Parts: sequence; structure tokens; C-alpha cells
Amino acid sequence: MALHDLLDLELTVPEPDALMAYWERLGMVRYDHSTLGTGDRPSQLRLAESPYRHVSELRLGCTDESDLVAIRDGLEGLGVTASLGEGTLRCRDPLADHDVVVEVGSANPLTPPPLREVNRPGAVARVNRRSTGAVRPEPAPPRRVGHVVFGSPDVAGSVAFYRDGLGFKVSDVIDQGIGCFLRCSTDHHNLLVMPAPVPCMNHYAVETDDVDAIGLAGMQVLAEGTGSTVYGIGRHVLGANLFWYLLDPAGGMFELFADMDQITDDDVWDAEEFRDDWDPFTIASWEPGPADPDFFLPADIDDLAAARAAAGR
Repeated sequence: MALHDLLDLELTVPEPDALMAYWERLGMVRYDHSTLGTGDRPSQLRLAESPYRHVSELRLGCTDESDLVAIRDGLEGLGVTASLGEGTLRCRDPLADHDVVVEVGSANPLTPPPLREVNRPGAVARVNRRSTGAVRPEPAPPRRVGHVVFGSPDVAGSVAFYRDGLGFKVSDVIDQGIGCFLRCSTDHHNLLVMPAPVPCMNHYAVETDDVDAIGLAGMQVLAEGTGSTVYGIGRHVLGANLFWYLLDPAGGMFELFADMDQITDDDVWDAEEFRDDWDPFTIASWEPGPADPDFFLPADIDDLAAARAAAGR
């Protein structure tokens, strides 16, 4: 795989300072006036100002210069122009608002969290001491931005751009291509494309250590009244990740997630198509109740569409 990681996102919102302060309270680190990161990865969210909320840049990592040439050729085959610089390729998603930058560099692994001792039936690992999950004084900080979900008026066209142009791999497909999970790392997905009347960001996702980190961070959001819950806590079927979806102060949905499927051998993993008549297929193996309507489409989609039109998009 030429691509090896989703490096970061540039998220553009009307009030970036408020969003910056929000993620600082949730444990991200401000590295400069516009960049938030984590202990292992100093740049994870870059924030900019715009009249409406959207992803303005998606930054990816690849292995070497020859990968950039292969990506440029794949994009040209789709009629997409790409510019090559020293160690970088830049192009524009032809169906959305954002630029895509691919940079040559080595993968940046995450530092593993301390191993949690877990007591299970017949397998006791923790005795005579309390669980760190129960006595943790505050939420563990976020580890990285792991994936982003885009709404597209042309799902097939968007999938072709990321798969055939940039080199993402397809992990799973929903109902004859109505949604498509794609990866540029070993994660089950770094990108999901799903239908929307205009291009938009459905949500961005931040990885945490475990279910306790998800629960503590989500409860902090609700306690300070800066966001609201949309869906969760639960566990997805596709990707298998634990999740909790919430709204940030800019009105954008984000996911706190942990324990996602990892694909290290493309020849072993079989991408499957999941349909409503599969058992039947559901988006979660367990969850507390139905998702809010804005889980599938932003509640302010009409405002986003009007702002895009006013900006000449």
C-alpha cells in the first residue's frame, strides 16, 4: 500500500477559537495558533475560519516519491490535475470543498497505553487492587484523528477519486455502493463516503484508548454543556469499533472511538457488501437506541448548502 496514514485534517468553521478551546479541554494540545495535536502526533486538527463548516484540507502520508508519481498518474486518468512538489502532491477533490495533500514520510506509530488488567470469567488478571478504569481521575487524552466521513451527491464518483486516483483500499460496501468504507492505513476505515444532497462533512473521528476513555470524555462534554449526544455508546458492525457520537460547538459531529478492526494483509481481508436483507444488516451490534436524524445528514444541511452557494461552490 503506497498510502500509509491519514495525517491530519484542516477543519474550517465560523469560530475556530471556540473549537480550539473545546478540544484543549478534552485533552488535545495546542501547538500553535491554529494546530491541535496529541502526544504522538503534533498535528491532528488544523483550524481555520470560514462562514460555514467544512473540511478544507485532508493530509495523507505515503512511503516514497515514486508513490506520488503513481498517484498523479491515477488522478490524471480520472481527469484530475495534481501538482508535484518536493516530497508532496496536491490536488482538489473534484466533488467537494477540500484539497488533498499527500506527503512522503515514514509512518508514525502510536505509543501503546498501559496494559489494562481485566477480570473475565475463568481468567482473573487483577486481584486485590482496583481497576484503573474505575479510579482514573480524568479522561485519558485523545490519541489521534483516525477517520472522516464525507457526504457526496455522487458516491460512485467520490469513491473512484479516492480509490482509483489516490489509492485508498475498499474495506466494505453498503447496499450496492450507497456507502463505501475506504482505508489508507491498517484501520478498517479512514474514510467513509455516503449520500448527501451537497458535499459536506458528516463527522470526524478521534481515537481514544478504550471504552472508559470514550465514556469519560463523552460525559465531560455533556457535563459542561458544550455539546450534545447524537448516537451511542455502542459498537459498530463494520469496523467493529466502539463509538459515541457528539456535536462540537461548531455544530459538527465527531466520534470518539476505540478498538477498530485492523487490516494488515490485503490478500486475507475480503471486502463484503452488506445489505438490508443481510440477517438484517444494522450499523451497530449494540447501542442504546436509534440514532438522531443528524447522524446520517447534518441537521443544518440547508444552511450549509446556502453558504456553499454564496461562496460560489
